[in-house]
Amino acid sequence: MMDMESVLITGGTGSFGKTMLRDLLATQVTEVRVLSRDEEKQDALRNELRDPRVKFFIGDIRDRDSVDRAVDGVDCVFHAAALKQVPSCEFFPMEALRTNVIGSENVLRASVAAGVRSVVCLSTDKAVFPINAMGISKAMMEKVALSMARSLSPDARTTISMVRYGNVMYSRGSAIPLFIRQIKSGRPVTITEPAMTRFLMPLRDSVALVHHAFNHARQGDLFIRKAPASTIADLVVALKELMGVPEYPVEVIGWRHAEKLYETLASAQELAQSEDMGDYYRIRMDERDLNYKAYFTEGDRAAARHEDYHSHNTLRLDVSAIKELLMSLPEVRVEVESWGQKAQ
Repeated sequence: MMDMESVLITGGTGSFGKTMLRDLLATQVTEVRVLSRDEEKQDALRNELRDPRVKFFIGDIRDRDSVDRAVDGVDCVFHAAALKQVPSCEFFPMEALRTNVIGSENVLRASVAAGVRSVVCLSTDKAVFPINAMGISKAMMEKVALSMARSLSPDARTTISMVRYGNVMYSRGSAIPLFIRQIKSGRPVTITEPAMTRFLMPLRDSVALVHHAFNHARQGDLFIRKAPASTIADLVVALKELMGVPEYPVEVIGWRHAEKLYETLASAQELAQSEDMGDYYRIRMDERDLNYKAYFTEGDRAAARHEDYHSHNTLRLDVSAIKELLMSLPEVRVEVESWGQKAQ
């Protein structure tokens, strides 16, 4: 296990970043730096934590100079800054490119130049077989990270790795807090497609995934945490029952821009070169270069023995299990308990 003394979290005021920050502050870490553009969120977090170990850097990963300042002298970088909303990236794809691809390259190059020991880049299921601008930009981020990892010498100080996960439960802008707000405001719960499936990963599991990558990564590794899934319809039923309104109206509004029926965390080809680590898959970097015959004349027969790992073929939770998982989330528990008190 690698010791961490000074850590940088890009996008540290987001849902993941704040959880990772609090997790790190519970350890012996001496300094955690937060790099983000939003001074209001930084100020709120500064006043909430009041921990002198947290240093706030206003800046944008699109700007190499601001990244250079933030990484100077740190041991580890958790790269979480990104544009993540599928619809907004569809309408502004060049903004997704500038942040998710060029900005990520800035983080990687600055980290290597500064001698950072480990860089863990956060990716998404949408990078696998991408059909939307957000997924394409994240897939390109993975390719940039792999290209950088391949270019480093075997004795390089910096290790570059990635993690990939689906929607995090109760993260900002996700479906669960939206559904709860709709119920509390008296509006119908709006869903796109009832049969749609999604992985159900609590934020704590995404943080554990990043720690796993930090502690076990070899150059160019990509890690995936195994997770259960549910249909959107069953998720809504579970939430309505927890909120005590089982007959609450639901409105099917149709698919959003470039939305997927299910989430894929790993392709069959990737799983063919993976290592099953129990709760995790390690997908190893393909270290071949362009000068090999098989690239042009041979296929990968091992991939045919696997199938993609996605939310349609993983463990499917029933309504009872979904309710149990939801109530393990502090945010949902508070919402349910406060709503129940109001209804009495």
